Amino acid sequence: MEVIVLVGGFGTRLRPWTEERAKPLLPILDKTLLERVIEVVPEDLISRVIVAAGHGVDQIENFFSKNKTNYEVLISVEEEALGTGGAVGLAARKLNGTGPVLILNGDLISSVDVYELLKHHNKTGAKATLSLWEVEDPSRFGVCDLDESGMIRRFQEKPEPGTEFSNLINAGCVLVSRDLINQFSSEKHSMERVVFPPVAESGEMAGLVFSGYFVDAGTPSSFIEAAQTCIENNRFISGKKIVNSWYGEGSSNTSSSTGCSIGKNVLIDKTSSLLDCVVLKNAVIGKNVKLERCLIGEGSIISDNTVLSDVVINHHTTF
Repeated sequence: MEVIVLVGGFGTRLRPWTEERAKPLLPILDKTLLERVIEVVPEDLISRVIVAAGHGVDQIENFFSKNKTNYEVLISVEEEALGTGGAVGLAARKLNGTGPVLILNGDLISSVDVYELLKHHNKTGAKATLSLWEVEDPSRFGVCDLDESGMIRRFQEKPEPGTEFSNLINAGCVLVSRDLINQFSSEKHSMERVVFPPVAESGEMAGLVFSGYFVDAGTPSSFIEAAQTCIENNRFISGKKIVNSWYGEGSSNTSSSTGCSIGKNVLIDKTSSLLDCVVLKNAVIGKNVKLERCLIGEGSIISDNTVLSDVVINHHTTF
């Protein structure tokens, strides 16, 4: 199948990391965030990936020119923000197949089973099939009303606590039939607010609940959670896992970090300790440093006796 990945945002919540680097290319362990999103789809199902991007286009093109894949990768460029619906409509111009199209939110690390989603899509004959995730508090999300036959009948956008008719939310992995995607406009609009509700009301939208994990890696705290989730579920092909931390090749002092992702060739003095941090490659952590819930950029130097919590340190910075 063909896959569209929506990566149109600026990544403002991860600044300053994203000021000069495209968010989809930030590393989660030994792969980029974009690769992590795509890898949820078994490679034998993918014929082509279309990356719908509005920022960092040159960086993304350069990345794929140097990192070959087993499938074709094309970039759909948004000159202005088009919303999810407009981005899909624009990207759809690059489609050339006939089967259903998988649309992925470019921030999500999840355990969704695409085989099962496709099976449910074909079984129900739906025009669109949404992956669904159960949350305790759905008030920040769009809620889906799923019936016993696996069909979504209606949506409820950000319900007030106690008024929700479901705890199931759209988990950012959607199968869309070719005839429906051909109806998408490239004008600015929301797929979730404009396209999906009438499809649900017509009885042609299916949903499938999955279990495991679901993380939106768009904020510093959730970026750390995404890395920890990948560590816990062994989603890495290089480096090593010790207890609950991952260490890239060539990193040192692997005993002082708890719940951390430590990139390649990172030097950490043995007197320092890190808790729930992401440290990118080639960083240097000095003596008697204490870091909690921090993002440390590539090639950065953290000076002796520094104590930090909940801070994002930019790439190639001395702090």
